[in-house]
Amino acid sequence: MLEQRIQQQFFDSADLQYRCADTLARPVAEAAGALLAAITGGGKVMVCGSGAGAALAPHMARLLTGRFERERPPLAALALGGTPGVSAAQEVRALGLPGDVLLFIDDADGDTTAVISAAQAKDMTIVVLAGRSAAAFGELLGEADVLVAVPHERGARVAELQLLVLHCLCDAVDFQLMGEQGT
Repeated sequence: MLEQRIQQQFFDSADLQYRCADTLARPVAEAAGALLAAITGGGKVMVCGSGAGAALAPHMARLLTGRFERERPPLAALALGGTPGVSAAQEVRALGLPGDVLLFIDDADGDTTAVISAAQAKDMTIVVLAGRSAAAFGELLGEADVLVAVPHERGARVAELQLLVLHCLCDAVDFQLMGEQGT
């Protein structure tokens, strides 16, 4: 019984990934374009999130400044929200510049208005990875911003797909900067 339940978790996750491949390909490509434009334009990627998304932010920043699957020069990226007593919105106001990208990973666990507003005030491009709260971002985001909306209600499934999206973004940036691996 327990093994069947565990197997069902794998099946559910794989099914969601399969169903989202077509619908998320375009927004993920647009998000990759925004990251690439910032990086190649001398800007940086500032990554933060709410709830489980906050745990994914340092991982993404590390993949950009370090490496994803192959060696490359470090890219300008930093995770926000790790300084006690300083909010991500304050860090955006202090460090954000026009041409930078705010990559926000949302799990519907907190108020995102302050950090989004701070990035907009700095004329930054905003990329949001969201799940069940995606509709709330429709009013907040501008025309040049990108929303990658995972169509699922379960937080665990959303987080799994958000991690895959982050890896797709890293792969796309590496591909655009360095071409096919091994060429």
